[in-house]
Amino acid sequence: MRFIATATLTLLLLAGARIAAHHEILAKFDDKKPTTLSGVVTLVDWRNPHAHLFMNVKDPKGTGVLNWAVELESVIDLQDGGWNRDTVKAGDSITVKGIAARDGSRQVWGDSVVLTATGRRVLNVTLTPPPPPLQPRPVPRWSDKQPRLGPIPGGVQGYWGFPSSTVLMEAGTNIKMDAWGLLANIADAPKVAPMQPWALALYKNRQSRFLQDDPMYLNCKPPGGARQFQLRYGVQFVEDRERQRIFVLVGSGNSNYRIIYTDGRGHAGQVGGDDDNPLYYGRAVAKWEGDTLAVDTRGFNEDFWFTNGGLPHTEQLKLLERFTRTDFDTLKYEVTIDDPGAYTRSWSSGWTLRWVANEELPRHLCQENRP
Repeated sequence: MRFIATATLTLLLLAGARIAAHHEILAKFDDKKPTTLSGVVTLVDWRNPHAHLFMNVKDPKGTGVLNWAVELESVIDLQDGGWNRDTVKAGDSITVKGIAARDGSRQVWGDSVVLTATGRRVLNVTLTPPPPPLQPRPVPRWSDKQPRLGPIPGGVQGYWGFPSSTVLMEAGTNIKMDAWGLLANIADAPKVAPMQPWALALYKNRQSRFLQDDPMYLNCKPPGGARQFQLRYGVQFVEDRERQRIFVLVGSGNSNYRIIYTDGRGHAGQVGGDDDNPLYYGRAVAKWEGDTLAVDTRGFNEDFWFTNGGLPHTEQLKLLERFTRTDFDTLKYEVTIDDPGAYTRSWSSGWTLRWVANEELPRHLCQENRP
């Protein structure tokens, strides 16, 4: 399979874009409305999904002051950048440069925050993937030589993050999107995947609205499907070999997890439980094919987006996922999408994830505050 994007391409896209751990920033803010504010901080709201500064700014009409909300990156990313809730305090004078809210409210995305007293820029975030080892390290294995998807016994903890692509398009295509799957040119929509006419119309509508209808953004819906492997805070595999199952812990999903069963069962759910109830993460059964874990996932509901960018799906969606740990620090993810309700044929894509050692899986809670 030819992967749709390399790590270098994705990092270039990220470097030229706002990071935004929670949603497409342009869904809420307009990059055609550059805004500069100077004033005094009244409140620091240090909570996920995004930290906020509130500041009083002189009313240009000269009638007093107006209180503005400045939205920033997530607390997790800010703390990784060396900042904390006391970096900026109530009473500090600051200058903010960013982009204003689409709806005309007194909100701005803060691209730059500078302390007036010192001229120091603060609360800026730069994502840096772990450096590659000088030489590839061997795949860690169990005693029966099956690859491990997690850390080695007694070794340091870690998780899989920094996907080489954060968007989904058919393998072999090369379409310009931002990190959240927003097309640079909506005319490219038919090239992304072999969509049926109704699905293409819905996809174009979601794109034309700057992904404002994303259920993960509006209602903190889980990132089911391939999306869990596209997000900033990665995943962690916990292999329960005794019970023949694998837990996939999702860092960007409000502490959600999915279970992949390797005990040979079918796709029927549990009687009295999820036997006739479509799920956000579907029902996954798997088997090992050499060094690759081949997963068949189906039984999805339609209440979420299964990928960044808003490609549609129906309850007929079936994902054939393949996980291959090609070396200690690299996990190859391949996915075939089969949904006769939304697409004219099955199609495939894939990317890689990096092993982030010496760190626990980030715990990003969407519901700590709202947009």
